Amino acid sequence: MTENTDTRKTEETRSILFLTVVMVPVLTVALIAVYGFIVWFYQILIGGPPHH
Repeated sequence: MTENTDTRKTEETRSILFLTVVMVPVLTVALIAVYGFIVWFYQILIGGPPHH
């Protein structure tokens, strides 16, 4: 039973490291890229950035 517990803890640690080191930065970059695309496309539709 302790071997199962140790294996599970190791898998959980790997999962947490994968999520924090790989997935969070990838999702952050993707979210920023999507936001930039939305702004860019919106500016195409309305004719460019607003003028003062």
